[in-house]
Amino acid sequence: MPLLRRDFVGLIGGMVAAPVVTNPAMAAPAAATVDPAAAPASQPSAYDFAFDRPGGGRIALESYRGRPILIVNTATNCGFAGQFATLELLWQRYSRRGLMLLAVPSNDFGGQEPLDGQAIADSAKSNYGATYMFAEKTKLRGPSAHPFYRWAALRKPGQVPSWNFHKYLVGRDGDLVGGFATATDPIGPELVQAIGRELATG
Repeated sequence: MPLLRRDFVGLIGGMVAAPVVTNPAMAAPAAATVDPAAAPASQPSAYDFAFDRPGGGRIALESYRGRPILIVNTATNCGFAGQFATLELLWQRYSRRGLMLLAVPSNDFGGQEPLDGQAIADSAKSNYGATYMFAEKTKLRGPSAHPFYRWAALRKPGQVPSWNFHKYLVGRDGDLVGGFATATDPIGPELVQAIGRELATG
């Protein structure tokens, strides 16, 4: 009897110490192993993109890391083409404080950019005094849209370009601050205050 009693107590103790798991999903998972190569990549920023330069070469936004960047889709035959001149006023006022301004000509809205290449920047300079940087004519909409514009549409889906002279402001951290509609005055308070806030963070 003492032997039987000892075996019975040992059996009960073993059941308490190691309970039976009837549902495999309830079992404790094995220790996870992390493969660094399989880790998710960091989220893209504006610094991951570049635009073609008229006449060849690339305009890498990475080159302007740490500076606010204003990117404006333009068209020389647009009724808002007078903004070439007010963008120049903005550029003259804030470029010394760190603002980068890039004009991105496009024919996507109303077919209002008949020129190509360096002729676009030359026209904007001769007619409106524009001295800021121009990219090559670029596609902004549809499956062949420039990657920056596809990224910006994901970041701010309610603030995408609907016409020429839409403005995107990229912050000092490379993220998208926001989009500003065509009618937004380049030297009006809405855009100027947004740029001022970014400049003040430096």
